Amino acid sequence: MLTNDQLAQWDRENFFHPSTHLAQHARGETPTRIIKTANGCHIEDRDGRKLLDAFAGLYCVNVGYGRQDIAEAIADQARELAYYHAYVGHGTEASVTLSKMVLDRAPDHMSKVYFGLSGSDANETNIKLVWYYNNILGRPEKKKIISRWRGYHGSGLMTGSLTGLGLFHAKFDLPLEQVIHTEAPYYFRRPDVNMTEEQFTAHCAAELEALIEREGADTIAAFIGEPVMGTGGIVPPPAGYWAAIQAVLEKHDILLIADEVVTGFGRLGSMFGSHHYDLKPDLITIAKGLTSAYAPLSGSIISDRMWKVLEQGTDENGPIGHGWTYSAHPIGAAAGVANLKLLDELNLVQNAGEMGAYLNAQMKAAVADHPNVGEVRGEGMLCAVEFVADRDSRTFYDPSQKIGPSLSAAMASRGVIARAMPQGDILGYAPPFCLTKDEADTIVAATVDSIKEVLG
Repeated sequence: MLTNDQLAQWDRENFFHPSTHLAQHARGETPTRIIKTANGCHIEDRDGRKLLDAFAGLYCVNVGYGRQDIAEAIADQARELAYYHAYVGHGTEASVTLSKMVLDRAPDHMSKVYFGLSGSDANETNIKLVWYYNNILGRPEKKKIISRWRGYHGSGLMTGSLTGLGLFHAKFDLPLEQVIHTEAPYYFRRPDVNMTEEQFTAHCAAELEALIEREGADTIAAFIGEPVMGTGGIVPPPAGYWAAIQAVLEKHDILLIADEVVTGFGRLGSMFGSHHYDLKPDLITIAKGLTSAYAPLSGSIISDRMWKVLEQGTDENGPIGHGWTYSAHPIGAAAGVANLKLLDELNLVQNAGEMGAYLNAQMKAAVADHPNVGEVRGEGMLCAVEFVADRDSRTFYDPSQKIGPSLSAAMASRGVIARAMPQGDILGYAPPFCLTKDEADTIVAATVDSIKEVLG
């Protein structure tokens, strides 16, 4: 039988890990954690160490680990039909059924869903469709995409450009020139501490309007944003933000892409963030919660008005020249069908709202008064604690101090996984929707003890 030591050696010698310090890992300076099994909100490694996963993998194992209904649906599909493509009108029972299930849950004005494999490729699809749409309408100059600083939309060439985090740009020759960025709706980091939320919202809208004026509205195709910013710090929008932004976009005939890879299918206690914040997007990006990560699957949900233009384009130019070999893969689609059924049967979206509110309230009560806690924030089953060197002056720690990673490591030593978010000292939490009160209390207690250890 293989030992952990041998697997760890093979890991260092052979495995290219994403989002990893490659040299340190290859030298064995960072640990290799080989996960063996998982159930509910807990994972277990090959050494038998059990951890409460307060980040649901990467915000994705929404229904919790070990759901046999989904495993059996995957196995049944693999036995019956492991693969067939979706080109030229082909489909499977799973892909057709899942399309209907997604649209039954999406905002009423959405029309069709295109399936891919990851949130990154779904956003690549979205940008291609936006460009196609404007070409069909005879607007070849209307191609730029506005994203927000600190937004996360993937790590491909276009999607890495849309992502507004320096780590995803540095040394990759990104962002590409078609992408421009505007202010993040990050109230805690507002430029003037005296601004109210409403004033900061007005500032964000004014910054967007000024950017559009500088670039020319006739050159800008779309605006992309997460209903709640995820990897950039778990940042809910300030009061009135989305209404103000949508008014600017409508004024200038700019499409809205709602990136719901994190918020889709219940993480906010609502089926979609678009419902939660009354968004009227032209495209919705879905991935993680679509299958709860039991199999890779993503999607682009297309609005009625876009779909009509796409149909026009194929009447004029023939079949649309876009597709992936694994688009609407039947195994992923079968996982999606079983996953969405479980969401309904177990009332998990409601539980996400209730337990998320409990987690956020308990976290605020426990740590918000600590002198190095700048803010506790969250929405639904998303929570974040941001740490500062001095709260009164909003002085941030020097990144070299690695406060966030140290706190995350202290949490792990207590059997709880919380994520150190990039570009700041922020602990992020996004547990599975099946979280219990006792498990929420365990997360909060581990946070309290970790803060004492690292910050005193």
